[in-house]
Amino acid sequence: MSKVVIAGLASLFILQGCVISVNDDDFERGSHYHNEQKREKKNRDYISDLAIGTNEHSVKGALGTPDFNELLVKNEQQYKILYYRTQRTHSDGKTTKDECTPLLFKNGELVGYGDTALSGLQ
Repeated sequence: MSKVVIAGLASLFILQGCVISVNDDDFERGSHYHNEQKREKKNRDYISDLAIGTNEHSVKGALGTPDFNELLVKNEQQYKILYYRTQRTHSDGKTTKDECTPLLFKNGELVGYGDTALSGLQ
């Protein structure tokens, strides 16, 4: 047998177990989708029980690294906004800010969460 035929047969055996899916529906049915649903519910449950004055480090300890964050200084006060994913609006596997709940911290302590809290900062 020639080396070309042997190489061709070998590649058939190697690629035999490969499956490539390009269908978005598979993403929604996959384990990643269900893990994200669990994470969103955990985040919603935790955020709904937050009390004003909760320390930023406590929140990060419970929820992990935020999906997005922002920092600003206004009237000599430092504000940090942490965004955690709480609802899916696009089934594309990417997190956007509109899928997150913002948590507003002033000098390291929670002063509010949600869009209402952010609008009060302006």
